Amino acid sequence: MDKTMTKELVLSALRMAYKRQKPGKGVVHHSDRGVQYASLEYQALLKKYDMVGSMSRKGNCYDNACIESFHGILKRELVYQTKYITREDAKKSLFEYIEFFYNSKRIHSTLDYHTPNEFEQMNGNPGA
Repeated sequence: MDKTMTKELVLSALRMAYKRQKPGKGVVHHSDRGVQYASLEYQALLKKYDMVGSMSRKGNCYDNACIESFHGILKRELVYQTKYITREDAKKSLFEYIEFFYNSKRIHSTLDYHTPNEFEQMNGNPGA
C-alpha cells in the first residue's frame, strides 16, 4: 500500500505474493489495463515466474467484477466503519482485516461456505 500506485509498488507486490504463495507454473494473473501492469518490467517478472498474464478488455467492467466485489465488502465491513488517524493506522487495519478475518474466519458462499484459507488448503495450494 502506498499513496500512489507506481510500477515499483506493483512489482514489489507481485514479488511478495509470489514468495508467499509459491504458485505452480501456469497460474493466471489477472489485472486491469493499468500502465504499471503493462510495463515491460512487470510482464518480464510474470514470465520469470511462469505466470500467464491476463488483462481486462478495454471498457469492460465485468472482467474485474470479482475484485470489485471484494473492494465493496472491504469498504462496507471495515473502511466505512473506521476513522483512521494516520495512513499507517489504515495500513495496519486493512492488513489485519484481510489476513486475520477475511481470509481465515469469514466464510464465503462461492467457496461452499469455507474461508479462503480453507479453500486453498483443500485444493492443494502449497502457499496456503
